[in-house]
This record gives sequence, C-alpha cells and structure tokens, in this order.
Amino acid sequence: MTISGSTATELLARLESGESSSVEVTRTFLNAIDRQDETIGAFLFVNSDAALEQARAVDEKRAAGKSVGSLGGLPVAVKDVLCMRDTPTTCGSKILDGFRPPYDSTVVERLRAADAVIIGKTNMDEFAMGSSTENSAYKVTRNPWNTDHTPGGSSGGSAACVAAGMAPLSIGTDTGGSIRQPAAFCGVVGMKPTYGRVSRYGLIAYASSLDQAGPLANDVTGAAALLQAIAGHDARDSTSVNRPVPDYLCGLDQPLEGLKIGIAKEHFVAGLDPEVESTIREALGVYKSLGAEVIDVTLPHSKYAVATYYLIAASEASSNLARYDGVHYGHRAESFTNMVDMYCTTRSEGFGEEVKRRIMLGVFALSEGYSDQYYVKALQVRRLIRQDFDRAFADVDVILAPVAPTPAFKIGELVNDPLAMYLTDIYTISGNLAGIPCLSIPAGFSDAKLPIGMQLYGPAFSEDRLLRAARMFERVAGLSTLSSRLS
Repeated sequence: MTISGSTATELLARLESGESSSVEVTRTFLNAIDRQDETIGAFLFVNSDAALEQARAVDEKRAAGKSVGSLGGLPVAVKDVLCMRDTPTTCGSKILDGFRPPYDSTVVERLRAADAVIIGKTNMDEFAMGSSTENSAYKVTRNPWNTDHTPGGSSGGSAACVAAGMAPLSIGTDTGGSIRQPAAFCGVVGMKPTYGRVSRYGLIAYASSLDQAGPLANDVTGAAALLQAIAGHDARDSTSVNRPVPDYLCGLDQPLEGLKIGIAKEHFVAGLDPEVESTIREALGVYKSLGAEVIDVTLPHSKYAVATYYLIAASEASSNLARYDGVHYGHRAESFTNMVDMYCTTRSEGFGEEVKRRIMLGVFALSEGYSDQYYVKALQVRRLIRQDFDRAFADVDVILAPVAPTPAFKIGELVNDPLAMYLTDIYTISGNLAGIPCLSIPAGFSDAKLPIGMQLYGPAFSEDRLLRAARMFERVAGLSTLSSRLS
C-alpha cells in the first residue's frame, strides 16, 4: 500500500515503526496536492514549508525518544472556517480576504498538541452556507470520483482532499449536514459530534446553536482517532459540555452485541433516489447478518425540519454576520460617500448571493412583529424534533438513514434553484436541530460509480456507539476510498 493510499492507522504504524518519517509522509501528500488540486480545487491555502517544519519537529521528538502526540506526524487538512494563527482564514468569503487571525481555534490547538501536521486550509461554501462548495468566493471544488459532479458542501474541500488522497484526515464543520453530505458524496467517513462535544472557540460562526466541528477520514478508525484528539471541554466556549471523553479507539473493533437499529418510515418517501434506497436496504441486510435487530420507529416532526432549520440558521446568521462591516478587518469598499454607504457597499461587495439571501431571511424572521411567528415558532418545533429522537432512542440504539436523497449531483445543476439545493440536506438537518451525534459512512456505489453514504444517528454523547456500529459495517462491506483504489 502506498503512503497516499493508506489509512491514518496504517500511516501511524509506519511512523511509529520507523518505516516512514513524518517528513516523507507529509511530502508525499504535499506532492499529491501539487499534482491534483489544480483539477479538484480542495485547498484554499497550503503552507508546505510550515508543514514540513512541523513534520521535522515530530521526527526529532521520536528520534530523541520523547513522547509523541496521538496523531504523531499525520497530515491533517483544516476547513477554512477555523481560525489558525497568522494563516489566511477566509470562510470562503471575500469579506474576510486578507484576514489572518492572531490566535488558534481550540480545534487547531488540540491538533498541534496531538502532533498533527497541518498541511492547509480547505475550500468551503461561503460561511458554510451551501451544499455543493459552489458558493465559495474563490473556486469551485470538484468531486474526485467524477469531476463533473459536486463533492457536496459546505465542507466539500475537506471531503474531497481525503477522497483524492491529498490528506489522510481532515476537519470539517456541520451546521445542517456539512460534514456528512460531503462525506457521502466523496465516499469517506464523516462525523458530526454531539453539540458541545468539540469546542467552537475560534470556529467562525454561521449558526451558533447548530455549528459543530468534526472529523473526516478514509476509514472509521481514522475518524475515531481524530475525534479523540479534538473532543473535550473548553472553558473558553460557553456551549462546551464539561463531560469526560471516552476512549473512542478502545473496543472499536468489538462488535456491538444485541444492536437494535431503528428505521423511520419518514426517511423512505417520495424524492428518495431508488439507488440510494436500495443501498440503504442492503446495508440493513448486512447488519441483520451480524445479528442486529431492525425496529420501526417514527419521527413525525421530521417533515418540518427543513423549514425549521432555515428559520433558525438564517436568524442566527443574520446576527453573527452583522460584525462584518469593513471597520475592523477584512474587506472594505474603496469607494463610498459616508459611513452608512461604506457599510452597505462593503457588505454588498464582500458577501455572495447565498449569504445575502440567508441574511435577508434571518433579518425578516427576527423583525418586530414577526419573530414570534417565525423564529420563536421554529424553536418550539425544534424541541418537538428532539423529543421524537428521544422517544425513538428509548427503543433502539441507533437510527439508520440515508445521508442525501441522491448521489452527488452535477456542478451547476442546482446552483440556481435554492429550494432544490436546500432539500438535498433533508436527511441531515434534523440531527443538528436535535444536537445529537450523526455519522456518515460509505455504503455502496451508484450505477454511475458515484459513492452512496448511509447515516447513523445516536443519542447525545453516544459517539463511541456510532463508531463501533459503523466499524461493524465497514469490516464486512470493505468499501474502499478512491485514494486506496488509485494506489
């Protein structure tokens, strides 16, 4: 197995045995970026010199017999929504062009503490608002399996770089499916942890009550290792939960005895592609062969999830994005007549169409005389959606569902139809509204050779259960990533 086609676990074994050095591994992935990223467009910023310097430092620690962190020398790509000290951090937006944070986000701090080698910042839909990575102000990211198709969004760059063998691990963020949908479209593993499990300090906010950072990897073990490194309480984040982090790698290969899998009829309705449905049914068959029991559950309020999400997320976005006014940092219009005109012109020039659309929706939903009808009502429905999951998890351990209604769609196919684009997240949004962990794992391929993912939901803080359940399937299905197929 070549370096670029290896899993994170295999690479770590090579590093620990001395078969490969971190410099060799890092250089291999940097060379892969040089060869492929002009076509794929996964990265917005790559600092080869800094990455190789980090790698040399890890190699020197190993050579000196010093303790090395859990990710010791593994390259990791980071979505460009997480602040990284003195490194361009744009959120895929012109409004933040030239912004270099003076500090690291907690996620980046923990990656450094684990001796990860951060190789670059990945492309994304502007301010994480999108499902195709076509809304970036800088470039369009393409699906490595078929470059005519989208990699999903908003963490499209993070998923595409792993699928194409340009990084073994990456960090994405998930507000309404932005880790899981790209993972499904690109044939990799992606997890949205429980809200509060991973610190949001230094994560540039889209919707503060929904945003959560999480891992993407080319196998379940890699995702577990990356989550292990970044999870945990952070006093600087008021939404961070002070709860011990279990060892996600311990017992990962031990199958779950008596696993009860829930299937919701609401997930198998009109609009679900037949190829996706058949893949999910086949995955259920795999679990049954492993002794799992399949139980019907109901999530009656899931039909309101899309409307609820777009009211809450847009409302929070309109508030969070009010700070980008051309005064403190980022883009400022060159031509204006007064201060108010400067604000208006700067924001008009700096924000893309999708961001403007959601800001306007949020401002309206929060406006006087309407907030009770829209935002407050959406919060009430959100509680009902969470209660549906709570009732279901009283009877089952996990819920299995599609990630997206179709395999990856073509670039340009939905970009001018916002409603159709929003509906691609119909199966992922409810997990964010409920604040529960969800994991996407490759489940099969379409006739067009595009990956199809399946999704596992679990109760709050059941990441270890989801990872073990996913690993059960992965060991039997043996689905490989594009990078391993190319090696």
